[in-house]
Amino acid sequence: MENTFKSKALKQAFNLLRYTFVVVPIVAGADKFTNLLTDWQQYVNPSIGNVLPISASVFMMILGVIEILAGIIVLKKAEIGGYIVAGWLTVIAITLLLSLNFIDVAVRDLVMAIAALSMAKIAKILS
Repeated sequence: MENTFKSKALKQAFNLLRYTFVVVPIVAGADKFTNLLTDWQQYVNPSIGNVLPISASVFMMILGVIEILAGIIVLKKAEIGGYIVAGWLTVIAITLLLSLNFIDVAVRDLVMAIAALSMAKIAKILS
């Protein structure tokens, strides 16, 4: 009985993480096209923005498409998607830390990366 309870609790935790990492990347990715939640261009590291052959706005839209795809991958293959989202969030956090801007956002993204990695590990256990 106790193992059934633990298994059910693990499945519930997994589903909570999974749907979080489906919805959040898709919403954030879609918002790169509308800027309703924030002005995403402000998060582009200036040293990266200065060497881009495209505008920061177009760059963020490309990143938005990648985020939407990552959310869809989490929905279809949570283990693989979890690693993708964890890596993606870590790269974002590193670029923010290197620019010495938005340190709070960088820390939040690192915490989310750990959660996405945890979700991928749980997906492997449950598969």
